Amino acid sequence: MTADPTVDAPTTPLRVMVVDDHPMWRDAVERDLAAAGHDVVAVAATGDQALARFPAARPQVVVLDLQIPGPSGVEVTAGVLGVDPSARVLILSASGEQADVLAAVKAGATGYLVKSASREELLAAVAAVAVGDPVFTPGLAGLVLGEYRRLSDTPDDDPDGHPELTERETEVLRMVAKGWSYKQIAERLVLSHRTVQNHVQNTLRKLQMHNRVELTRWAIERGLDDDE
Repeated sequence: MTADPTVDAPTTPLRVMVVDDHPMWRDAVERDLAAAGHDVVAVAATGDQALARFPAARPQVVVLDLQIPGPSGVEVTAGVLGVDPSARVLILSASGEQADVLAAVKAGATGYLVKSASREELLAAVAAVAVGDPVFTPGLAGLVLGEYRRLSDTPDDDPDGHPELTERETEVLRMVAKGWSYKQIAERLVLSHRTVQNHVQNTLRKLQMHNRVELTRWAIERGLDDDE
């Protein structure tokens, strides 16, 4: 489940929005992103500000604190993805509590870092989630995977009623479920990075899902993460 945040970094600057109610922390994150060449297109201190500014800013990545004046970070995550499902949300929170992590992921967050993360870890995580790779502070990925496995004990009412995937899409999906990054999948299958991305995007479209986190849960529920 944990992606290697040092791979799959985008080759062009990213459009990023920073949401945090602590001015010093918000400014520090903004400076780090700008120094790394990214374009901070908007900042916000509250959930209302974030939801109001997101449509015009259209960031590729939202770096979002959970504990902000309402709406909460979880509600903001769901809200921005409802406007633009292609956006990625990276939670940057002081909390590493299981309930907070799971709530954020279920709302659609692609990554979750605690605020003890270094500048390098933050920048690597932003780059990774931008291409759809889940990134979690060490130890948190196990919480998410454990929850998905628990949910797999109560599968959907019609677990077999899903669109038919091609053999290659299923092969890529198995690797996604095991936490492989796009680069790792591409090297294993001798494909280009773009081809792997296309297979994942096609699968997301067929299953009417928004991100790799949802896709991983779906695959785990059907045992696709097990070795053949």
